[in-house]
Amino acid sequence: MRPRPEIAEGLEPIEEVGAAGLVEAPKPIRTGVRLNIRGRSIYLRGLRLPPRGIWKWLLILGPGLIATSAGNDAGGVATYSSAGAKYGYQLIWVMVVLTVGYAVVQEMCSRLGAATGRGLLDLIREKFGLGWTLFAVGIIVVANGGVTISEFVGIGAATELLGVSRFISVPLVAAILWYLVIFGSYARVEKVFLLMTLVFFAYPVAAILAKPDWHEVLRGTVIPSVSLDRDFIFIVVGLLGTTMTPYIQVFQQSSIVERGASRRRYGPERLDAYFGSIFSNLMSVSMIIATAATLYVAGQHDIESAADAAKALQPVAGSSAMLLFAIGLLGASLLAGGVLPLATSYAISEAFGIPKGVNLDYRRGRVFFGLFTAFIAIGAAAALVPDIPIFPLLVGIQVLNGVLLPIILVFILVLINDERLMSSLKNSLTTNIFGWTTFALISAAVVTMLGLQIYGLLTG
Repeated sequence: MRPRPEIAEGLEPIEEVGAAGLVEAPKPIRTGVRLNIRGRSIYLRGLRLPPRGIWKWLLILGPGLIATSAGNDAGGVATYSSAGAKYGYQLIWVMVVLTVGYAVVQEMCSRLGAATGRGLLDLIREKFGLGWTLFAVGIIVVANGGVTISEFVGIGAATELLGVSRFISVPLVAAILWYLVIFGSYARVEKVFLLMTLVFFAYPVAAILAKPDWHEVLRGTVIPSVSLDRDFIFIVVGLLGTTMTPYIQVFQQSSIVERGASRRRYGPERLDAYFGSIFSNLMSVSMIIATAATLYVAGQHDIESAADAAKALQPVAGSSAMLLFAIGLLGASLLAGGVLPLATSYAISEAFGIPKGVNLDYRRGRVFFGLFTAFIAIGAAAALVPDIPIFPLLVGIQVLNGVLLPIILVFILVLINDERLMSSLKNSLTTNIFGWTTFALISAAVVTMLGLQIYGLLTG
């Protein structure tokens, strides 16, 4: 049997990871030499000096920053805006506490990927067996399926702000995204979508220009405000779900694996995970402050449409607020609308050892292609339900993610403490305290919400 060619460690990889972590087809080797060392065929090509200066930091801040920022999509904007409009600055403290737990969980996923070189569902199958794998896959399908629907709902809401009916835009966009991923070059187009989302950087500016009551902002940041009101707990769970949606944990670990992070050189990935979590939540808090300073102060406590949410950008954009919001919402939804179904199809295929990849022929990849097509079709079809309450639906999907989140956290915490898998990279006592405390707090919020909802139905 011929020895399998390998790429020497530390040289240029044969795969390229796009902005959303998708792997492109390996490019043909056009230069370099082949060496035969002890019967093993090794390619040497394109030696490059290590990046320095700003390029070094741009390479370090990769998967973590992208994964955590993915939460600021259509569902995220709807949930953060609803929190600010309904409760003003009262829930900022939740985001502060959540940032700590968020950073810890994302770093654990990053470390799992670096230590094992395998995705989360692959590890669940090995550690827990087929039964628990089926359960975990069910959680991922429900969570990611819901978020996929929210992305197409966001596409429809954004295009209607631009004067195009969702009954035209959603099917058209679904077909285009499907074609780009399967036959086109989504990895190139996604950079355009990513640029469109940069308009959400207007939120920190809007949060300042709206002249919020900074004393109340500080009060909401450092003094916890807790209520057993059903709506209050509902929106808290929504904040948990949209910030730490299970998709982001799966994405973080898979991105680290695809990047080829080394167990021996693990360190920059930790910084990436921490920075991404903090940066993402600063943007989220800006959305809450901007919305509180405009809609809450004006007495508009319920957001029913994208047009309502766009008003939070009026201090910075004036009459162009709707246009600016529509562009950002459309870019965020397009970016995730293609990535989420594909990432979910990869995860499910990985869990059961099914051949996966957009470069497979149909005979070998029919299950993978079928999964991807089904997610796109179901997401688009659900977004076309007549008279759908857009923003309440978006928030409701994030609440569902919050309910499912503790289950995924248990899998992560058990795996990260498995010495056989992790060796020296297993959790420290301090990290375990933070991790299990995060799990306990989220679980308590979910149980409280479910209890209040059931009590309300019974007494109702």
